Parts: sequence; structure tokens; C-alpha cells
Amino acid sequence: QVQFVESGGGLVQPGGSMRLSCTASGSIFDMYYMGWYRQVPGKPRELVAIVTRAGTTTIVDSVKGRFTASRDNAKNTLFLEMKNLLEEDTAVYYCTPSPPKPENPWGQGTQVTVSS
Repeated sequence: QVQFVESGGGLVQPGGSMRLSCTASGSIFDMYYMGWYRQVPGKPRELVAIVTRAGTTTIVDSVKGRFTASRDNAKNTLFLEMKNLLEEDTAVYYCTPSPPKPENPWGQGTQVTVSS
């Protein structure tokens, strides 16, 4: 059972940048699609980006042009580069295979707060 630990969150001002990391406890090589998700209290978790094993990405429209996702299969790590952050980007960010699988439980996520 591979587990994920997200890190890199914190408080940033609007317009700022942040880089999130997600480290897996085992190999992610066989996880063809890996996703970054985010959740605001009281709302369902939403997909932000998908990264394939080959490194190609799909970014949702709401963050396109501002967020970039990548992965390092050798280090079992994913990254989410965020720039020009908006207050509405405030959320807890998670990574997991896409679509989520029951054998890979959600991690605790990392809180990103965009506020002046």
C-alpha cells in the first residue's frame, strides 16, 4: 500500500508563488496517472492537475497558465508549481493516483493559504 505525504504549503500573499511536493512511500512508476487535488472546507475535493508517467500534464482551466505539475519517478515524488496565486486557491492540496484508488489512502495534505 503506497502512501503519500504532501509538503510545501503555507501562507503566501496574492500574486505570490509556492512549490508543493508529494513523496510516495513506494514506487509510483506503475501509477500511470497521478493527480493533484485540492479541497476547501464544505466543498468536494476537486482535481487540479494530472501528470502521466511520461510527464505530460493536464491542468484544469481554473489554474491553467498559473500551475505546473511534474513528477520524478526515480524519486517517487510529484511537484506542483504555483504562481500568481489567488485567494481562491486557498485549500488543502493532496496528491494521489488519478482516479483515486482505495488501496492508496489520501494523505493529510498540505494547507495553502493565499491572503494579504
